[in-house]
Amino acid sequence: MRTTNATRKSQGQNPINMDAIIRVSGLKKSFKDNAVLKGVDFDVKKGGIFALLGSNGAGKTTTINILATLTKADGGNAAINGFDCFRHKNEVKRSISLTGQYATVDGLLTGRENLILIGKLKHVKNPKGKADELLEKFNLLASRNKLASEYSGGMRRRLDIAMSLVGDPAVIFLDEPTTGLDPQNRIAMWELVREMADTGTTVFLTTQYLEEAEALANYIAILHEGKIAAQGTPAELKSLLPGGVIKLIFSDTKDVDTARSALTGYTAARVEKKSLSLLTDGSVDDLADILATIKVSGIKATKVEQEVPSLEDAFFSVIGYEKNGGNE
Repeated sequence: MRTTNATRKSQGQNPINMDAIIRVSGLKKSFKDNAVLKGVDFDVKKGGIFALLGSNGAGKTTTINILATLTKADGGNAAINGFDCFRHKNEVKRSISLTGQYATVDGLLTGRENLILIGKLKHVKNPKGKADELLEKFNLLASRNKLASEYSGGMRRRLDIAMSLVGDPAVIFLDEPTTGLDPQNRIAMWELVREMADTGTTVFLTTQYLEEAEALANYIAILHEGKIAAQGTPAELKSLLPGGVIKLIFSDTKDVDTARSALTGYTAARVEKKSLSLLTDGSVDDLADILATIKVSGIKATKVEQEVPSLEDAFFSVIGYEKNGGNE
């Protein structure tokens, strides 16, 4: 896909969703002279997994903190479960739970004591029974009487999310829940997130792992330069690249650099040691143009492959970023 088309986006405007449990419109937030959110709009449907994606510093955590009533917005509107996030903060707090990027369990208490304490703070009728129920659900029953400070990173993360579910919130915010977890614990966390959504809890997820969003989310919004640049189901976002990706494989690493210099009219989806993957519109003309251009440059691809676009390809196309190249 030529550069002029590579940033083609599904517009940030989202049709009114009558089933939405979260509504955000024109949300703005600046920190001194840095405008982080410049008019963010999206809806989150009740009972599912919504993923907010964006580069580091895009404003994902700021958005969550505003919705969780922890940070004051400079403008716009937001509502959760029918309550205005700015005027009905207590009602919003009773409807949500927030798990940040790092576990916030009390290391001086056992796992069970952490859960019982939260249960009492939230006025749960049977906090001990609820604690045992969650310990079993999160595979922590055998370690219930062990100090949380002695838990592994994965166990602490599971306990942290279990604590978030005390009181049965309508919405749970998970801000990068698998950060720092090994692959085995990440997959286990994915299953827990799916189980939460299956029980009717709405999960609002931010993640730095695009494959995680693709595996979990029913609906995704991409936050870029202070606004929602694109949103839709994973399939809808990938359809922004209907032509797919053309992968050129070379025999010499120097040929990759030569090809990149010659094919500046195309956006690189991936740059590897001996291969270059380009976004195309899927036309024969594009393929012919690419092959003719590298031939004129005095190089030849040893192999040409067409790849199915991934969510990662769509994400980097939307934000106009060349992966492994680093230039916006």
